[in-house]
Amino acid sequence: MKKLSLIIGSFSLLLTAAVLTSAQSNYSDTIAEPAEQMSTLNIGAQAPEIAMRDPQGNIRKLSDLKGKIVLIDFWASWCRPCRIENPNVVRTYRQYKDAAFKNGDGFEVFSVSLDRDKSAWENGIAQDKLVWKNHVSDLQFWRNTAARTYNVNSIPATFLIDGDGIIIKRNLRGKALENTLASLKR
Repeated sequence: MKKLSLIIGSFSLLLTAAVLTSAQSNYSDTIAEPAEQMSTLNIGAQAPEIAMRDPQGNIRKLSDLKGKIVLIDFWASWCRPCRIENPNVVRTYRQYKDAAFKNGDGFEVFSVSLDRDKSAWENGIAQDKLVWKNHVSDLQFWRNTAARTYNVNSIPATFLIDGDGIIIKRNLRGKALENTLASLKR
């Protein structure tokens, strides 16, 4: 009887591992990007362009913010850690939006939502009082074009770029974002 239990337990473990490996493989196939794009996302690299529609249907481009320090913030209304982080981003935005930096004048947030439901996205913006105007999404969930370009596989995910559009930091949150911005001031 012990031998049978051991065999069944081992079989269950192997089956579970096979299912998880298969699921992980399918998941990464959905959001993975080619290796050549991954190499462009290092600190010191030019941030790839993002051009996407805002909630009103207007195209907003990351390149339109050239000359400012920009936090590209990948988030979604359904993402609890994102929603918990949003008050920190709002506070930091209000504190630094008009600041003079060594390589940029002012601070902007360029929010890229991985939502797939427009009203949930709009409600998240309103509920969290995300006061900046640069909110974009293609409502494609994990297939979001910008998320794929930036190799985002978990959120919240952030990229801080300078006035020339160069990636200077990644995945800053809370006090780390605030401290980094303080260190960049003139």
